[in-house]
Amino acid sequence: MQSEIKRPNAVIAIRVSTTKQGTDGDSPEAQREQLLRYAETHNLNVKEQFVFLESGSKIEQPMQLAINYCKDAKNDIQFFVIKSIDRFTRGGGSPYDQLKLQLEQINVTLVDIYGVISSQKVNTLEHLGVEYSWSKYSPSKKAEYLEAERAKDELRDILSRMIGAEVRYTRLGYWMRQAPYGFVSEKIETRNGKRTVLKPHPTEAPLVKKMFELRAVGIYSDQQICDKLNALGFKTRIRYQRSKQDRTKIVSQSGGGPLTVTALWKLARHHIYAGVNVEKWTENKPVRCVFDGIVDIELFNRAHKGKFGIIENGDELEVYTKQAPPYLANKGVHNQDYAYRKYIGCPICSRPLLGSASRGKNGKLYPAYHCSNHGHYFRIPKDELEANVAEFIGHITVSQEQIDMVVSAVAKEWEKRQIDVIKVVENYDERIKELKDEAMMTVRSMKSLTSQTALKYMEEDLMRIENEIQTLENDKKTTNEAQPKNTEKVIARVKYFLENMDKLLLQQIDPIKKAQFFGVIFDKMPRYSEICPGKQNSPLLTEVNSLFRALHSDNFRLVISPGIEPGLPG
Repeated sequence: MQSEIKRPNAVIAIRVSTTKQGTDGDSPEAQREQLLRYAETHNLNVKEQFVFLESGSKIEQPMQLAINYCKDAKNDIQFFVIKSIDRFTRGGGSPYDQLKLQLEQINVTLVDIYGVISSQKVNTLEHLGVEYSWSKYSPSKKAEYLEAERAKDELRDILSRMIGAEVRYTRLGYWMRQAPYGFVSEKIETRNGKRTVLKPHPTEAPLVKKMFELRAVGIYSDQQICDKLNALGFKTRIRYQRSKQDRTKIVSQSGGGPLTVTALWKLARHHIYAGVNVEKWTENKPVRCVFDGIVDIELFNRAHKGKFGIIENGDELEVYTKQAPPYLANKGVHNQDYAYRKYIGCPICSRPLLGSASRGKNGKLYPAYHCSNHGHYFRIPKDELEANVAEFIGHITVSQEQIDMVVSAVAKEWEKRQIDVIKVVENYDERIKELKDEAMMTVRSMKSLTSQTALKYMEEDLMRIENEIQTLENDKKTTNEAQPKNTEKVIARVKYFLENMDKLLLQQIDPIKKAQFFGVIFDKMPRYSEICPGKQNSPLLTEVNSLFRALHSDNFRLVISPGIEPGLPG
């Protein structure tokens, strides 16, 4: 009886360009069906199947894994079957040659189901019975090379159309990427067709807003903010890591943990939370999105304390980082000896005055505020400048109309903050309820367990839940107690400060706080000549702080900035 002829072994390689194609079942199954049918028709034994959900244009070609399998002699592979050259690689002729040469060196024949790749070899010296490595060639090599280059050109055309459209829509204010934390993607009908925008996430968005509000207050460290948000149930988004060999398999996952300081910094610096997009596709220029952010630009800027933010100039936007514009610059370095340095400008160039002490010939130190190294020299003794500042403050009063406006604004802001506190307490209650439900489920599970080890872990888990509940209860109590219940006392305190602002400033013991209060009066840094008695052209040339400017009354105008007036003698 004649023995059965052994069929040659083959591998089939399937590749799709994106993970989405593979996970959605768009192309791999169709390729598999075609390749298995080809192998059956040509009497090939398929020993292994490879599926790659990666782009073939990468420097590290995905097909290299399948080729390495063929290089192992114990696998005994004779054929490498692909659907077409563009499924083998999209890197062009050079990567194609390199991959195919590896197969030729181990005597594995590369074939495609369309017949572009030919296994025929021609020896140009065959008629003489002589053969050299250079005299053998494949007649289909040019056609294969051209097909590989065509695949590369096709990829470039596809990406140019797709990425080009995404860049254009991004510059129009739409969103083309994965939704960041705090948002969910939503497709809506627009004049530009069906486009993607971002909407606030029902549970994540309130936490993001709370993060900016806590940073804007300026009394909490970043770690304290993280602790407060984690107590409210903050969890980072879960992300999945897929296998490099089989992109349909999930090998690990990350996320789902508490907020860290590093993650908080990354979130806080994302302009998208203020409804502004700044990225490579916008040429790193700010673009106002067609959808609203989670916070407004004012709160976004206050959360970064002038070191990072967005400037609105009408319809135009600007962004700044590290180097803030002059009117948002950090006005001082905390130095008690020279508290007003960087709070008062040079009368010549308007640059912030610095402070230092020079030593005289007798060894005595002479402290002074000065401006130098700018083509001019200005120096004023420390005691003289601070005496002039005190005299200037003593001449300032706030009009009764302005006091009433400020008190009204504070009352409205206080009511708003009280509402925010109620929302925070509700979040605490909701989180506490979730933990109590979890504890109840744990107790029920413990009743059916007999393993001492399992009971031990359950008890530890229950203790953790109880500790979290106790922490939340304490934070909730602290939040409630931190807010004065008597609004009238708050209003009375604000009114007293406005009516006695000059006295409170002059009686302040801490020189740093006194200088900070002085800086609050102004939107722009005043020159020394503007606050020095007898040198200013008008009683008050500088603009007052935005709080007062926002409350200006049209029928209350003087030749100076309204709201703050110079006191009259007597």
